[in-house]
Amino acid sequence: MASLELRNVSKAYGDTPVLDDVSLTMEACEFVAFLGPSGSGKSTLLRIVAGLETPDRGEVWLDGSRIDLLPPGARGVAMVFQHYALYPHMSVRENMAFGLRNAGVARDEIAVRVAQAAGVLEIEALLDRKPGQLSGGQRQRVAIGRAIVKQPRLFLLDEPLSNLDAALRTRTRVELAQLRQRVEAAVIMVTHDQAEAMTLADRIVVMSDRRIQQIGAPMQVYSRPANSFVARFVGSPAMTLAPASLLPGEGGFARVRLGDGAELDTRVARASLSGDGAVQLGLRPEGVTVTGPGAGTTNARVELVERLGDRTLVYARLADGAAVTAQDEGNSRVRLGDEIGLAIDGAAAHLFTADGSGRHAEPGA
Repeated sequence: MASLELRNVSKAYGDTPVLDDVSLTMEACEFVAFLGPSGSGKSTLLRIVAGLETPDRGEVWLDGSRIDLLPPGARGVAMVFQHYALYPHMSVRENMAFGLRNAGVARDEIAVRVAQAAGVLEIEALLDRKPGQLSGGQRQRVAIGRAIVKQPRLFLLDEPLSNLDAALRTRTRVELAQLRQRVEAAVIMVTHDQAEAMTLADRIVVMSDRRIQQIGAPMQVYSRPANSFVARFVGSPAMTLAPASLLPGEGGFARVRLGDGAELDTRVARASLSGDGAVQLGLRPEGVTVTGPGAGTTNARVELVERLGDRTLVYARLADGAAVTAQDEGNSRVRLGDEIGLAIDGAAAHLFTADGSGRHAEPGA
């Protein structure tokens, strides 16, 4: 049974559209990440589900009941905000119990729920401390605990890790992954951090320009981006998009010519592309290998070398000015300004048409 359904949701602030006809179905206990740049509409969509914003058009359904007409407290959802929103004069225990007291839950029941949530989050030793005595990661766990005690059908997490430093963000990400195994509820997380989305989510909803651009499992979105926006946005570093021309041919796979004259056989079905016009060749770094000059598909001039220990990323430029990111071994000897060869794996190449739509290698090709 579907847990959450968004049906043709639209929202504008005055003359400024924010969401345009967004629809989504989410399964019970599924973890979905809304991923996109600032201004893409992802936080507004979360706030509409929570009841903090009202859609201009469309409906929100949860477990078969329409909830967009209900007040926030009656929806069966709990939201964890980016800035924790803890009461500084209250203890952790009091912060977690506050919403339940306002809802008229019995004192004994409140005590049981707070103890259970503290056990799940492993913060029993912090219950009598004030927020000012806690680290950022501990405060975030208290904020999550305050949501857990409500026993919601749906958790809404709005950029939950953005206020943490890099090391703490990684550790808290692990804790969130473990937490979802202990709590039986669906989860929506808004984030602009693709590492969070790729690590935690069952499915990613990539948003841009007020609309959903693609919905899919993390590796599906990474390996078969629906369009050039998703290709550039998902992946670090971003996918190379180089101008290319589709060469004539019938049947089989597409062959393209790069701007510097080099030609490449892809594993993209020729029949999926019409005409012989311009396309963009999409390449992940792992699909481009550094070789000696003249030994690969084409040559390039090195502009930056990024050493990551186990591998080296080489940012280079082709003769026509197109930028390409390639991968080399960890102890690469490539230096800034070198002329290198690039061996491009045609089976790993993607093609994007004039409207930005993605075409990918045929399965098993």
